[in-house]
Amino acid sequence: MGLLWVTPRARLRRLASRGGPSPLAGRTVLVTGASSGIGEATALAVAERGARVVLVARREAELERVRSTIEARGGTATSYATDLSDLDAIDALVERVLAEVGTVDYLVNNAGRSIRRSLALSHDRFHDFERTMAINYFAPVRLTMGLLPAMRAQGFGHVVNIVTWGVQMKAPKFAAYIASKTALDTWSRIAGRETYADGVTFTNMRFALVRTAMVAPTDAYDDRASMTPEQAAAKVVRALEERPVTWDTAAGRVGGVVNVVAPRLSDALMSRFHRRMPDSAAARGLSEQQ
Repeated sequence: MGLLWVTPRARLRRLASRGGPSPLAGRTVLVTGASSGIGEATALAVAERGARVVLVARREAELERVRSTIEARGGTATSYATDLSDLDAIDALVERVLAEVGTVDYLVNNAGRSIRRSLALSHDRFHDFERTMAINYFAPVRLTMGLLPAMRAQGFGHVVNIVTWGVQMKAPKFAAYIASKTALDTWSRIAGRETYADGVTFTNMRFALVRTAMVAPTDAYDDRASMTPEQAAAKVVRALEERPVTWDTAAGRVGGVVNVVAPRLSDALMSRFHRRMPDSAAARGLSEQQ
């Protein structure tokens, strides 16, 4: 079960909106990684609430499929095929969106890359760390920074980052992935404090396992309980509407507390977990999936 930490101002917005239109109605929402998974489900959900959706991902054909679906349902969407690991491409995207669509009111930084691999298998794979930082940290920061001035100028904006409960749990085998998401989580908390007086806020969604193509290469997840992309998207939409600081799982918060109050106990427990959960075939180089 997730825990929403909501500001008093957000509670008032929620109360005011009950029985009325969604706060997203008539607003522009940009979603990255919108061609599948959480991004696609979120794009469809916000369009149903009357938002104009800006779809961003690498795969143009899949973006067009999502855009067509939204329009077939009576919604409004535009799509921009962009490689978010290319910082120059992000700058060009920002310029086009601001010129063609206008100010983005809500930004969902969803595009990401996950790697589950032990450090013992990573000594000759420094590119794992470079790739995860490129798409999970530098890309959303560059995109947010590009859109932020217009948000501040209009006195309103909200950014939702899809991160991970790993920022609290510090799970083994996820050093590259969790480090990149932790960087984004921390950057956003600081950015939110600097922009709060301008009406621009941030939410970090610290999800546990969501059943998407990103986790498919890891066979250890096959029998694990997980959210569907649609269930995760429902949480994202709620965060867009209510603008909490974080969305946490109960387990994530417990793990975070244990890491602080009993760090060596946490190390021992996680070490046991690390030994009992082997690297996937993909991580061991037995397939090309990861």
